This record gives sequence, C-alpha cells and structure tokens, in this order.
Amino acid sequence: MHKLPPLIELRAFEAAARHLSFKKAAAELGVTPTAISHQIGLLEQYCGRALFRRRPRPLSLTEAGARLFPAIRGGLEGFAAAIAAVKQERDQQPLRVTTTNAFASRWLVPRLPLWRKLHPDVPLEVIGTDSVLDLQAGDGDVAIRYATSRARPTDGIVDDLFSDTFWPVCSPSLLATERLKRPIDLANHVLIHSYWSPADREPPTWQRWLAAAQRRWREVPQFKDMQHLSFREELHAIEAVIAGQGVGIFSDVLVAHDLAAGTLVKAFKLSLPGYSFHVVSKPSHPRARTIRAFSQWLRSGP
Repeated sequence: MHKLPPLIELRAFEAAARHLSFKKAAAELGVTPTAISHQIGLLEQYCGRALFRRRPRPLSLTEAGARLFPAIRGGLEGFAAAIAAVKQERDQQPLRVTTTNAFASRWLVPRLPLWRKLHPDVPLEVIGTDSVLDLQAGDGDVAIRYATSRARPTDGIVDDLFSDTFWPVCSPSLLATERLKRPIDLANHVLIHSYWSPADREPPTWQRWLAAAQRRWREVPQFKDMQHLSFREELHAIEAVIAGQGVGIFSDVLVAHDLAAGTLVKAFKLSLPGYSFHVVSKPSHPRARTIRAFSQWLRSGP
C-alpha cells in the first residue's frame, strides 16, 4: 500500500475544498484558519503541487486540487460510513452479562422483561456460571460478582449493588405436618445444605446458624445428630426446600419472590449476614455507557 499523508491534512483539505473557505473549514473542524492553512500547506508539500489558488480572491482549487478533492471526499465518506456501520453492529450485539447460576435464575432472569421494556434496543446475553470469567480477556462485558467485603473484586471498575442476609426457610406444607417453633424442633427435620467453597472463611451455613442459636436458646440440637441432605448446586437445594423435603438456609435476595408469594416462609427470626453483590466491568470498555445504564437498572430493581 502506498504511504498516505496524515488524516488531519486530508480532513483540512476536504473541508476547505468543499467550502472554498479556510474560515468555514476551521469553524467546522473546531480549529483556527491558520491551522487549516498550515495543514493544507503540509499536504501541498507532500504532493509537490499547489492545491488552492489563494490569489486573486475568492479561494479556488487548482487543477491538481480539483482532481484530488472528489477522491479524498469519497474516501473520508467511505471511512465514516464503514465506522458507523461497525459501531451500529457493535451496539446491536447483546451485552454479555456473567453472574452465578443462582443469581441469574432466581433474581436476574425474572426481571429481564423490565430491562427489555426500558431498553428494547439493548439485548442481553446472560452467562450463568459459578466460575469467575476473565473480563480483561473479553469473556464477558459485565459481571455481577458475589463476594465478602474482604474480597471485593479488583479486576475492573466496581459498582456496589446490595448485600444479602441468610434465613432458615421452609415450605408451609412442611409446617402442616411437623411443628417448627423452637430450634430443638429441627431434630425432626432434614437440614438442606448447598455447597460453599473451602476458601470461604465464614459461610452462612447451618453449623454457624446452630452456633448462633445456642447463644439465644437453651435447647438446640447437635449438628452431628441431625438428618442432612446436601447439594452441590444451590438452585437444587432451594427446589428441595420448596418441595417440602427439609429446611434450608438461603439468601433473602435469592428467595425474595418465594417469601413474598408464600411459597417459602422464615422458620426462625434469627439470620446470618451474607455477602455483597457487585457490578464489575473493564475500564475504558467501548460500551461503558450501556454498562452504566445496566448497573443503574440493577440498583433500582426491586
């Protein structure tokens, strides 16, 4: 490919040739007439030919300038059209949102119609995974991370959403057959567990809840003497509790809809602090404006 002069010189020439005025070209490009004259002078040196007749007035193109003008104008218009097409195609691509399977299923997905109503031109691609995807590598555009205050994400721009609290919950149908008024009554029920990573120092588990209960109530069953049912996937544990298979301890963010609908009820008025949800995105992301709108929408969600 032949070497081209700087784009700033081509833009100055195109504007001046179109207006046949350095002053009007300068106003369009937001520079001074002197700057336009300087850039055109550099282009004339590059071409080795005069491109404008500056005297007598008015300004006019030389034969070389008249031959160059349509080619440069067409080229710049082609650049603008191609860039606009690429930008439009980018804006029409789904915003890739990565978050945990549980948060995607229990909180985000039920609210997607609200997002589509407010932003019909911004489709979402939800990537549910309990792995931490690399935003810097382009594995997603924005992540909703769940972490303790001591492990706040550090791999991008972070906006805090909200924190959760863990409550013992069960199905109302379970209470119809077995009473559950005091912690000692848990001895007659199955405790439902979901997996927590060994890296979590203080996970809101049944062991911690029973320890807290011992400080409030006299009679609390021993963990080792109770019936247990464990799930690797938190979603399966929630479904088991909804089905009346036992009592679970879950995030009030994830089971908010079930509590409001009466599908689940709080078994005791003793909770454990949970973690926090954060929105994380790559610095200088080309869709930063859309990501900010998505983050604001998340924070305003019920």
